[in-house]
Amino acid sequence: MNEPWVEKYRPQTLDEVVGQDHIIQRLERYVKEGSMPNLMFTGPAGVGKTTTALALGKEVLGEYWRQNFLELNASDARGIDTVRKDIKSFCRLKAVGAPFRIIFLDEVDNMTKDAQHALRREMEMYTKTSSFILSCNYSSKIIDPIQSRCAIFRFAPVKGHHIIKRLEKIAKVENVKYTAGALESIVYFAEGDMRRAVNILQASSSMGEEITDESVHEVVSKAKPQDVRKMVNMALDGDFLGARDLLREIMVVQGTSGEDMVTQIYQEVSRMSIEGLLKGSVYIDLIQSIGEYDYRIREGSNPRIQLEALLTKFLLKTQEE
Repeated sequence: MNEPWVEKYRPQTLDEVVGQDHIIQRLERYVKEGSMPNLMFTGPAGVGKTTTALALGKEVLGEYWRQNFLELNASDARGIDTVRKDIKSFCRLKAVGAPFRIIFLDEVDNMTKDAQHALRREMEMYTKTSSFILSCNYSSKIIDPIQSRCAIFRFAPVKGHHIIKRLEKIAKVENVKYTAGALESIVYFAEGDMRRAVNILQASSSMGEEITDESVHEVVSKAKPQDVRKMVNMALDGDFLGARDLLREIMVVQGTSGEDMVTQIYQEVSRMSIEGLLKGSVYIDLIQSIGEYDYRIREGSNPRIQLEALLTKFLLKTQEE
């Protein structure tokens, strides 16, 4: 079985991490100094938090990093027992061939409040022998006593040109042919998530000899951006029946889910506003309607009925203008 590309091409050093230059520069200073405070990495999924933590651990601890590095996923081990047993027993041992030990806790925002308070106590007790790296999607879910004991690094979604550069590098090594439009489509659907982008690239490479725009859309099972833009424009121009027919074609023929459809409509409306194709007042009203119907769909309402009702809102807003 071939190794997943997200693991095969995972950066092994800080220099290889892309899209987070402002963070990498600060972390490299810790490597040079041979010491570091407790760290908290926060940001959306797939932007390099875990990869950066592993690379930092390897560079700070050197050849003995495996003996002095403990990685735990708080989604699996989220209770107070994990803190009291696994972390405490690891911190009590003296570092081997390294200045200190590193405990990396992934997805800390899934830990219970009791476990977080116990973790705060361990961070206090073992400051001289261990450093903690905490990773989470939402720092607001972490108790203040832990946040105040960490240097917080906020990871941003990876920019499109960084994603394309990495995808081109992987495609070259794997000897995969692709079109420029295919990579642009991957960036569109990845939404700043490098892991998702690499997964889409690998899945698309199995669809044929060349990765094309069509093969990418088949893999992600989402609507083509141009179709969504066309549907939105038809509704705004007063052609409700044409927009409704296109919506049905996208959902039935292309197999796009209701939740994905709402998200893509939001993306296209936002792009149209940025491009100056929508008045500010119309954009605000449409976003409010999109939010309302997104909530209805997520609460269990029929997606097609709700989306057709949403299209009528587009029709009414332009008529009001």
